[in-house]
Formats: sequence, structure tokens, C-alpha cells
Amino acid sequence: MAVVRAERKVSRQALAEAVGVHYQTIGYIERGQYNPSLDLALKVAAFFELPVEALFSLEPFGPLTQEIYGRKAQP
Repeated sequence: MAVVRAERKVSRQALAEAVGVHYQTIGYIERGQYNPSLDLALKVAAFFELPVEALFSLEPFGPLTQEIYGRKAQP
């Protein structure tokens, strides 16, 4: 979610206001410290006009370097 938000130049505050939560909640979700409710996940997905599974998953997403370049990140 953080990557999509950054790519679209949307602040945490703007996203939070659009979906009706505190901006810190967005930060907690992005850091994996909070799991959004189904309602909140659907609101975030609708805001970005993406399917919910593009933003949230039961399995952790791999590192971006692996997704983009097909290799693991260097330590």
C-alpha cells in the first residue's frame, strides 16, 4: 500500500481523510502493525481503484527488488 500511495503522491493524511481513519492508522497498516477491517481494506482499494488483493494479502509481499527485477535484495 505504501508503494502505491507514494507512486500516486498521496499523503497518509489525504488517504486517511478519504477513507475515514486517523493518519497514524495508515502508517500502522503500512508497517504491518495493524490489520485493516474488511470495510477499511475495501475503502482503500476503492480509493486507489485497485482490487483489494493488489494491496492486501494473507501472505507477505516479497521485497520490491524481487518483484521488479526478479532477484533478491542485497544485504
